[in-house]
Amino acid sequence: MTIKYDSNGLVPAIIQDVETKQVLMLGYMNEESYKKTLETNKVTFYSRSKQRLWTKGEESGNFLNLVSIKNDCDNDSLLIQVNPVGPTCHTGTDTCWKEDNVARYGFFSTLEDVIKERVANKDTQKSYVASLFSKGINKVAQKVGEEAVETVIEAMDNNDELFLYESADLLFHYLMLLQAKGFTLKDIEKELKGRQK
Repeated sequence: MTIKYDSNGLVPAIIQDVETKQVLMLGYMNEESYKKTLETNKVTFYSRSKQRLWTKGEESGNFLNLVSIKNDCDNDSLLIQVNPVGPTCHTGTDTCWKEDNVARYGFFSTLEDVIKERVANKDTQKSYVASLFSKGINKVAQKVGEEAVETVIEAMDNNDELFLYESADLLFHYLMLLQAKGFTLKDIEKELKGRQK
């Protein structure tokens, strides 16, 4: 791999959790720390403040286990994917941006958050979600069944717009059912990954 180090012999290294895809931290490597990372499979940086090599986790035990290293189009920065052991930031947070290191599924995770918030709010007069949840899990499950049937019916027709409309309804109500049962998309991902073996 060709790496263009800067005038100080350093290259920025972006650390990303291989599973969640969350960016955990930014550090710097020199040629020696890069080689040590490859040898030990533990991410090692060059500490500009300590003026020495520094293996993340050497004191805390919160190592960054190496999965892969890629360089960018200009060969002057690295993307290092890892399996982290414990929190990454020295402050004790999962990331250096004080974010939880959890998988996010784009808009679907936002939708899960909205459903959770509306269920917690319990204002059944203003919220369809809260109203349906207040009727119990049987009603939520029944609604998923109804939306599934409507999606199947539209799948056999030639109206793609209606098929997508009903598919969206089905997915929305399925996310509600998952929450009613105490699960999230992360649980479904885990189940599907387990089937790959």
